[in-house]
Amino acid sequence: MKVTQQKLPASQLSLEIEIPSDISQKTYDRTLAKFKQSANIPGFRKGKVPQQILVRRLGVDRLKAAALEDMIQSSLEKAIEQENIDALGNYQLSSSFEELVANYTPGQTLTFSATVDVPPDVNVNDYTGLEIQAEEIPYDAAKVDAFFEERRSEHANLIPVENRPAQMGDVLTVDYEGKLVSPEGEESEPFPGGTAEDTQIELNEERFIAGFVENLVGLNTEETKTFDVTFPEDYPNEDLAGEQARFTVTVKDIKEKELPELDDDFAQTLSDYDTMQELRESIEKQFKEEAESQTTANIEKAIAEALIERVEVELPETLVKQEVDVMLTQTAMQLQQYGLDVQTFYTPENLPQLRERSRPEAIEKLKQDLGLKKIAEVEQLKPSDDEIQTRMDEVREQLSDRDIDETRLRSFVEDELVSQKALDWLRERAKIELVPEGTLSESEEDEVEAESDVEASESAE
Repeated sequence: MKVTQQKLPASQLSLEIEIPSDISQKTYDRTLAKFKQSANIPGFRKGKVPQQILVRRLGVDRLKAAALEDMIQSSLEKAIEQENIDALGNYQLSSSFEELVANYTPGQTLTFSATVDVPPDVNVNDYTGLEIQAEEIPYDAAKVDAFFEERRSEHANLIPVENRPAQMGDVLTVDYEGKLVSPEGEESEPFPGGTAEDTQIELNEERFIAGFVENLVGLNTEETKTFDVTFPEDYPNEDLAGEQARFTVTVKDIKEKELPELDDDFAQTLSDYDTMQELRESIEKQFKEEAESQTTANIEKAIAEALIERVEVELPETLVKQEVDVMLTQTAMQLQQYGLDVQTFYTPENLPQLRERSRPEAIEKLKQDLGLKKIAEVEQLKPSDDEIQTRMDEVREQLSDRDIDETRLRSFVEDELVSQKALDWLRERAKIELVPEGTLSESEEDEVEAESDVEASESAE
């Protein structure tokens, strides 16, 4: 079979394929035989329909089209194998199918054209000695103290209060009812989830919308208060976001927390350690490792961002679509873990928009991955068999409740280790400036504000 290749933009390959006359005839004959076996024509048993009648009843073009579909598919598969082409995804027919049907004569050669996506050529420029800035996350001893205070609060005894009003930190038992309020001050019916009886509320500002807890401070048992609050614009329930609500709350019970002592008994309650000193040292170590890990993550993110700018590649659409699919699948799994209904978010109406919004991130991810693999190839960075096996064992343990395809697992692990080796190689040779936490995020906010000011100025003009 004669195959002519031509490179096209966006990592596509054009294939012109000439189907020999004998294949042209055999495919048509095979198609006729299939239709003959399955055709249900009155007056004839299946498989006994004369060919002339079969052709007249079904139509020549229908039979030729069916033969062509079979011939194009099988010819493409053979051409890709014959030419050792690493094709991605399905082919796209370049020739007009209608013209192919019109020009197709069984027993004569037939030429058609199709395109396939192929792995892109990747080039990475000036990747040695990258100059980056990354935020350093320092170890904060106060977080350890906060950790133990949270644990004390969780294990506190609740003591009834009889001779004073509620104050911050107390736990109240209340009945409440919430109604939305219009700009004109008109109240709606109680909104879903805005009414409860005998529910416990801890007076903690961080756990409720602004103003709710503050309005309960100072109330006594059996006292009722009505007050207005406003839901934040980013409130998870979009029906309530930014809305004003009026709550009526009745305090039925007030309790204060009696916190346990930070002693060895408490340490044994929380952990397998015998003493509070051992437990504290363990928690301090965890927070120090967490700070170091966050700093490392910031450095690697900065390196990846610098790398993306140096990657030259024409991404095939097949790869972009596959990466978008992976991202949407990962998001769906996270939604399921949170107990949310995926079908509510991934509807036929909004799925195209979700895919389009995911494209820029997918393209950056592909550039990063391809850039790292190219560096690993050039610098000959390969994981050892022991490293691969150790990582495979770790993944198996994490996915012990699932069936695992060993071939796919090994491929995934090899890709992961190759990318990490390239990232480590870049980090060892990069010029890294560590800056205080919050420095770069503040700069990004300033840039966004500056852009907004420019847009506002242009709109005014």
